[in-house]
Amino acid sequence: MLRQISEDVRVNLKDRLRELRDVIRQSRHDSAGEPPREIANLPPFPGKSLIGHAASAVDEALTIAESFVPHSRPLKVDGTTVKSLTTYFPEGSEDRQIDGERQFRRDMYYLTRAVLAGYGIDNPRVHEASFSAIHAAMRRHHADLLAAATAEAASNDQVAAACSALLVEALNHRPVSGEGEAADRSLDIRYLAPVVLACGLASKGGAPEPDILEIAVLAAEVREDRIRLACAQANAVQELTPVFATLLAHLT
Repeated sequence: MLRQISEDVRVNLKDRLRELRDVIRQSRHDSAGEPPREIANLPPFPGKSLIGHAASAVDEALTIAESFVPHSRPLKVDGTTVKSLTTYFPEGSEDRQIDGERQFRRDMYYLTRAVLAGYGIDNPRVHEASFSAIHAAMRRHHADLLAAATAEAASNDQVAAACSALLVEALNHRPVSGEGEAADRSLDIRYLAPVVLACGLASKGGAPEPDILEIAVLAAEVREDRIRLACAQANAVQELTPVFATLLAHLT
């Protein structure tokens, strides 16, 4: 329990530091992007350029510091990054489950950023802690679907049902901030559905392929209207399951 609490604190701290780093980078004197709103709305004053140079110095200092700190960031994020539901939601000891949650949170964070980058979204704010909450919600609300999907002889429909629940929980927790209005989840679906579909493809077995994520993005785009319509229903998991089942059948 203490290990999990410590992990939660660390992940939330990482998210806060990432947000701070984004603000600092936007404030650099040589930044090509728009300055932060708090600074952009200020009237011109002689010391404003000093703020930009100070932000640049802090950003460079943080970059140097990061080079000396061990981290688990993958060297490359592609289809080989995503793992199966069995890896992310293992049975067994608490240590195994905590390791599965850590792997899920890390992979989902970087895969979501990769999808966003593919759509031209620079420096997106993706909250790693949200994926911990998604993982916990899956364990709490969909244990039966996970048990069926991670069984040795899991069917296509069982994997699709677990993936459907995973997308619904991801949409509920909205790990990508600032993308789309609360009432319109179409952008969230566009960014998150490919990651969930890639997880389903990895769960169907076989060696991981580098192009799984790219294939998942293209397939989710083709079925985006159907996915969006299913997500809007009261029984979204049930409505999504045949959509994901069809995609998994065609892609495996």
